[in-house]
Amino acid sequence: MSIDYSANKTILVAPLNWGLGHATRCIPIIKALQENNFIPIIASDGVALALLRKEFPYIQTLELPSYHIEYAKNGKNFKWKLIKNLPKMITAILDEKKMVNSWIKKHGIDGIISDNRLGVFSKKVPSVFMTHQLNVMTGNTTWFTSKCHQHFIKKYTECWVPDSDEKVNLTGDLGHLKTNELNLKYIGPLSRMKKKETPKIYDLMIILSGPEPQRTFLDEKLQKEAAKFNGKVVFVQGIVEKTQEKWQAGNVTYYNFMNSKQLEQTFNESEFVLCRSGYTTVMDLAKLGKKAFFIPTPGQYEQEYLAIKLQEENLVPYAMQDDFTIEDLSKVKSFQGLSQFKNDIDWDLLFSVFEDHL
Repeated sequence: MSIDYSANKTILVAPLNWGLGHATRCIPIIKALQENNFIPIIASDGVALALLRKEFPYIQTLELPSYHIEYAKNGKNFKWKLIKNLPKMITAILDEKKMVNSWIKKHGIDGIISDNRLGVFSKKVPSVFMTHQLNVMTGNTTWFTSKCHQHFIKKYTECWVPDSDEKVNLTGDLGHLKTNELNLKYIGPLSRMKKKETPKIYDLMIILSGPEPQRTFLDEKLQKEAAKFNGKVVFVQGIVEKTQEKWQAGNVTYYNFMNSKQLEQTFNESEFVLCRSGYTTVMDLAKLGKKAFFIPTPGQYEQEYLAIKLQEENLVPYAMQDDFTIEDLSKVKSFQGLSQFKNDIDWDLLFSVFEDHL
């Protein structure tokens, strides 16, 4: 007789609140936990927690301290802004570690999945760290920041990388190491999206995300540019609020935010997409086999690296935020777009990490 290790086991899922990408890529994991008889508890803060509460109103949620991640108004000062906020981040990491250890007993937690939250860890239960950034791009300090990140990852039971370990992959140097001492599992790209054959309603979909003030800067710029576009546009601002709002301005249909089902439908109904080059967005576009145009967040080396990589591979063109004009979108037709991937994750095998804690 086989033992159902997952029956009634409670798993804490904790994505970093840095834009919406970490939260949205945890959605398929949370659903898979439920489908495999685990009981997920969601923990985060800010807009990431707000989004997941809307997606899973029936799941218990807990609030973690904020990392106080702020973007500089000038992208060139991004790294120094992070360094300035480092003491606040360290305090939050230490605080969340204490909170998590107290929750293990209080909420009967049997395992942890942390998406880039460095303090969500405990020696008492199997703890998984999920990241696509084994190397942390920070310009001339990349070697140092990567070693620091890998030092944190090493303490976890396993590290899940949402990419392929094959030669053809999405993350490139971000998610692959020449040598390592980490217990890595390449689980394949994660996406909450599914490709559907639907009539095309919009010529262009614009979707925004990411921390302030850069999200607002791009929002203001693209509202002016979208009005010049020759075609129907749907514009999702990425502002998670209590109620959804929709309004029309000329050729552009605006939404403050969409839930996962609405986003999936709208992606499928759109010819191509204009967005940031955050990795979760890249995975969604690849799952849908979409053509796109990227505007990386100023100063965020990871997004700049991905945009350059995908343009050099003739997949997706990009422009820097200050340089972009609506005419740049004409480049999209000469690029291949992201190839649709099929990723059948063996969730039983993946979740077996939690079998050790009986």
